[in-house]
Amino acid sequence: MNLIDKAQLYPLKFTPIYKDKMWGGSQMGTVLQRDLPELPDPIGESWEIVDREDEQSIVTEGSLKGTSINELIKFYGKDMVGSLFQGGRFPLLVKIIDAGKRLSLQVHPDRNSCAEIGEGAEPKTEMWYIIAARPGAEIMAGLKMRTTRHQVIDKLTSADIEQCLQIFPSIPGDAYFISSGTIHAIGEGNLLLEIQQSSDTTYRVSDWGRVDSNGKPRELHVEKAIKSIHFTDRASPRISGVSDSSNRNRKYPVINHCPYFIVDDLRVVHELPETTEPGKSFHLLTAINHQIKVGNTAFNTILTPGDSCLIPACFGQYKLTPLEPGESTVIRTILQ
Repeated sequence: MNLIDKAQLYPLKFTPIYKDKMWGGSQMGTVLQRDLPELPDPIGESWEIVDREDEQSIVTEGSLKGTSINELIKFYGKDMVGSLFQGGRFPLLVKIIDAGKRLSLQVHPDRNSCAEIGEGAEPKTEMWYIIAARPGAEIMAGLKMRTTRHQVIDKLTSADIEQCLQIFPSIPGDAYFISSGTIHAIGEGNLLLEIQQSSDTTYRVSDWGRVDSNGKPRELHVEKAIKSIHFTDRASPRISGVSDSSNRNRKYPVINHCPYFIVDDLRVVHELPETTEPGKSFHLLTAINHQIKVGNTAFNTILTPGDSCLIPACFGQYKLTPLEPGESTVIRTILQ
């Protein structure tokens, strides 16, 4: 473990961890131009930053190359994560989702549901940012205004459940806030960035009648899902994206009312100065459409579309410098 003085910390990139899924797609290759490993099923997820007992992100370049994120957190603590950090593991999990087919209809529990269900359940609130979408792609998220609890439970395991759901056309640049308790499904043809609490608890309501390569359906968790769904929540989870372009730098709040993370959509045309001052939180940056350079005069890295980097909380002032003409979109996530 090659640890360095905190004054030498730099923007950190990590090796993606690829997950093959029966619903996986091909847009990580065609859109993000990634050189993907051969796996039994198509790749559906890339875990970009993760600090869990069963999965560890590893630094991919610089003096800390080969170091796990958990080693960084243990050694640097608040200098890495920020003054809000209360100890433990890195609090977020960052993924790229590539849906060649639609994902299962599912829900994640909140803290109260986890306490009731037990069994190691972890709360999970997440957000999605649509990077690319094929024609006809859709997002299912949340219950329709006039849908009753009885109707939802009655249709929960049938195809008719779609009649109870809010369904949106997928538009690149749109985001979705999926608070715990929101029933949801990512439709076929979506490539999206997912920022979430570091939890892997999912209760599957319907898998649309699919079976695996052995002819067996995946397990459903209907009883736990019913305990987790917020039946009275009818808010729209969609946050419409920016529809125009400009010759100046702009910042658009995406998620600012979540107790776990804040997300901004940065539109960068010229060099943009930023800072982690006063060390309250790390900055997590994800390039969406163009290459961009991130760092200061001493330490910097280049992000290509889909890449993420972690700016340590103690890093201070840095700049985002676009490397291609036009607006470069960068999603910035910090702790709340």
